[in-house]
Amino acid sequence: MTTDAYLADCRARLAFDLLSHTWNAVLIWSLREGPRRPGELRERIGGISPKVLTETLRRLEFNGLVERHAYAEAPPRVEYELTALGRTLLGPIDAFGAWAFEHGDEVMAAQARNGG
Repeated sequence: MTTDAYLADCRARLAFDLLSHTWNAVLIWSLREGPRRPGELRERIGGISPKVLTETLRRLEFNGLVERHAYAEAPPRVEYELTALGRTLLGPIDAFGAWAFEHGDEVMAAQARNGG
């Protein structure tokens, strides 16, 4: 496959788009151990506003990666969990995280050298 064909492949762009959004991969990784309530996700992740969390969960649900479960309790309870499709992204996210752990210092050193 040539570089041009790869860039023109809608499926490849879709995959990169899914993982390039900062919070998508973080939320998928946070759901790897099972269903979580929004408050639990915010605590685990840190630094995400309720609005951005909701938007990201809706985007992941729209893309078939997360399921929302609402329970008729008082007070109402909502949980999110990965779908089978969402679980297929755990391997690539783990690999990307391992790369970042191994090479993150090098990237930050390059940024520092280049005025970042």
